[in-house]
Amino acid sequence: MSASARGRPGWLVKRLPVRTASPLPAILDELRLATVCRSAKCPNLAECWACGTATFMILGETCTRACRFCAVRRGTPAPPDPGEPARLAEAVRRLGLRYVVVTSVTRDDLPDGGAAQFAATVRAIHVEGRASVEVLVPDFQGRTDCVGLVMASGPEVFGHNVETVPNLYAKVRPGADYLRSLRVLEEAARLGGLSGTGRTLVKSGLMLGLGERPHEVEQVLRDLRSAGCSCVTMGQYLSPGAGRLPVAEYVPPGRFDEYAALARAIGFARVEAGPFVRSSYRAAELYACGSAAARVAAPAGPA
Repeated sequence: MSASARGRPGWLVKRLPVRTASPLPAILDELRLATVCRSAKCPNLAECWACGTATFMILGETCTRACRFCAVRRGTPAPPDPGEPARLAEAVRRLGLRYVVVTSVTRDDLPDGGAAQFAATVRAIHVEGRASVEVLVPDFQGRTDCVGLVMASGPEVFGHNVETVPNLYAKVRPGADYLRSLRVLEEAARLGGLSGTGRTLVKSGLMLGLGERPHEVEQVLRDLRSAGCSCVTMGQYLSPGAGRLPVAEYVPPGRFDEYAALARAIGFARVEAGPFVRSSYRAAELYACGSAAARVAAPAGPA
């Protein structure tokens, strides 16, 4: 019997915050903007929206890949919307945000994988106000010029998630490649990550509970640090519904603490690990704490 069939343990019961009036949903609808909070059925949606924060999802809500952990629909996406970066920047202005996370579906149908839209969005937000921007990008099929295009726009954080251990890629992330994802992170670090010569924090994330083994998690952490990552997140995988991978294991909080301690010992400047942690959860806090620590840490990434 799978872990999902046995029911969730007590540590995965999340209390909903007291509901307060928020302008966020109305602004998102008015400006025709998508969030990963809605599209990926994030368990932290109520908490984050109550605080007036969201992770924006550009380039539509239809993905060209079929990752078996994700709730985002698959199909043929519409062309990029040239007005989207300006509308997103307007939402940031109206909401008075000081930290913004921008992610996207995977767009293998586009020659640049959507890199130009990411870059335009970062620039628009920076022009509009003083918000710091974290991008969480797909792998751009390993194209280093696409990584360079995004990095040139000056995001404060460049994120790309490896998601799971190499042994599970064929089952969890068909169409993705572990070494390709590491190369994306290495290129970001080389072009200006804090393990290189610039000011951009390089970040990645892992889901746990898909059947990985502890020694595999340790190796991924070491690979990420060697690639130039300064920050890492680890959270519990929760199946978004029928047709998606079931949970293989509910990882106890104590083991998350052990993984966090290991990551810090390996040299990560900032670590978030716990059952409800997601790559963009409390991202502003991770950036604020991690950027200062990363600047004084010894470089571990590629030269």
